[in-house]
Amino acid sequence: MFHRTRRRTKQPSEAQRQFAELHARLQNQVPPGFGVPSAEAERTEPTTVVDDFLPPELRVPSHDQLDGKMMPWKQPLVLDGEMVACSECGAYRDWLILSTRDQIWLRCRVGHQQQESRLDTAWFNRNSGPADATHATFEDCLRHLGH
Repeated sequence: MFHRTRRRTKQPSEAQRQFAELHARLQNQVPPGFGVPSAEAERTEPTTVVDDFLPPELRVPSHDQLDGKMMPWKQPLVLDGEMVACSECGAYRDWLILSTRDQIWLRCRVGHQQQESRLDTAWFNRNSGPADATHATFEDCLRHLGH
């Protein structure tokens, strides 16, 4: 049985034969106009240069133009299995988390601030949403966030 199968496959099929003939006919042919420069050079009118940037009032400042970012954190903050509490008043929820100069600071509702070394900028970026506003001063930002 295997002998018969091999004997049949030694001869090319009809489709293979037609493909070989078509390939031989098209071997050295090039489509018309391919690689030939056009007879007349296209004349283009000079285009006016348009500023494609947004107007200044719609631009968002880049990270290097900001002194820092902050986000509210209403629920308790648990790090390494323990709940973080304010070192001065004992508050454990309703934080403002500030990211500035590659440091993370926690600010309680009363206004006490403490640096949190167990958090980093990457954690802040993963957990913060898109910025909804930018502010000129720290106090303006606190007022915007309700603190």
